[in-house]
Formats: sequence, C-alpha cells, structure tokens
Amino acid sequence: MTETRSFRQRMLAGDKLVGTFLKTPTSHATEIVASLGFDFVVIDQEHAPFDRTTTDIALMAARGSNIPALVRVSGPDSILSVLDCGATGLLIPHVASVAYAREVAGMCRYRGGRRGYATSTRAGGYTAVPMWQHIRASDETVTVIAQIEDPEALDQIDAIAAVEGIDSLFIGRGDLTAAFGDETPNPPAVRTAVEKIAAAARKVNKPVSVYVGGKPEAEWLRGQGATTFIFNSDQGFLRQAASKGLAEMRETLG
Repeated sequence: MTETRSFRQRMLAGDKLVGTFLKTPTSHATEIVASLGFDFVVIDQEHAPFDRTTTDIALMAARGSNIPALVRVSGPDSILSVLDCGATGLLIPHVASVAYAREVAGMCRYRGGRRGYATSTRAGGYTAVPMWQHIRASDETVTVIAQIEDPEALDQIDAIAAVEGIDSLFIGRGDLTAAFGDETPNPPAVRTAVEKIAAAARKVNKPVSVYVGGKPEAEWLRGQGATTFIFNSDQGFLRQAASKGLAEMRETLG
C-alpha cells in the first residue's frame, strides 16, 4: 500500500502543485474547487473578508472535502488561530527581514519555536490526539511560505531563504510592481527581483511558489524554477464564466 504524502512533503519534493485563492467567505467555493481536482486552496484573509469564524468554516469544508488548505493571514496575530482551526499551512505576507522570517517561522512550530499549545482544537482532534503525537504531527506537516514582496527584502533574500522553518518563498509580483512604481508592461526591475528570489531559493533547495493568471505566466515562472502555482481565484473563475456565459446568451438572443 502506497503511503500518502503530506502537502508539505509534496511541496518540498518539488511536485508540481496547482491551487487557487478563495476570496468568498463561505464553504461552497472550497467544496467546488476540491471536487475539480485542485491540489490545494488558499483562504485569503489578507485581501478578502474572511474573519476567524468564516476561516474556520472554510477550513472545515476543506477537511471534509479532503483538500489541503493554506491561509494567507492578515498578520502574525492570526497565525495561532489559523493553526488551531486545522490549516495545512500559512502564506505569510511581507516577510521583508531575517528577523521577521524567524519570528513567524517560530510561531508555527512547537519544538524550537513558540506556538501556543492546545489539543482542544480541530488541529488537536478536540482532545482526541495525545499531546506529543499532536506536536510531532504538527511540526512535520505545517507548511510555512514566506511572501517576498518588498524591495528591502531583496537585500536580505539569501538569509531569509535560509531561515529554518521557512519552507518556501512566494514571489509577490503585484506588490513588487507597485513598490517599484514602473507602469510599463513587464517591468525589468520586477523580472530581476523574480530571478533573484528564485536563485536564493535554489541555493538552499527550497521550492518557489507563485501566483499566475494564466498559461504565459505559468510557463515563464516554471522556467524560473517555480513548482507551486496559485492560479486565479474563486471570484476570478466566477467572473470569467459569467462573462463568457452572458456573451453567449447575448449572441444567441440577438
């Protein structure tokens, strides 16, 4: 019988993984995406109206649908509650220094870190999981992805990438583009930043994670070594399908 690998094991092994952002605070999008065969979802607390309760509901739907669920937290204050609710991992915005990388990595680990302990949570099986079994399993499976999206992070990128407990670097091209202020298509400074972040990850044999809107971006970033792809979002898919369907109806009805 083949042993099922965790999401973290698959990511660290360099498997090509495709997920999507969830922007709508319900359980339904999670269930639909899971049924289509996506490898994971990312619940977006940073840029969508997820609070602790709706995040908990989406994570419950993910567990019921057997799909790994990461949470892009709004800040470090959300990390513990997200882990207690059973998140597979975290996407942590604005990791711009070595000190902050160490801080957030430590908040996600028991051994060698400072994650608050509890098994009265979903993550702990509501007290059903023995203490040390829970600690061991959590430390082995919780995935921590640092979002690199600030120009100042580029000056420390090799050291950030090497921080123990950071499993992957996510290249935040949107924030980098805004920060550089270059309104031309495909700004050279952003391409250079992408190459620098990807090179730093390769030096320490850590996977690169990215957001892509479609095939051309995916092809380019795959060439840079990316293996974990967040493709579009539930809202994006809804807009695309609705737009296409409406156009077809307008054409049919004249």
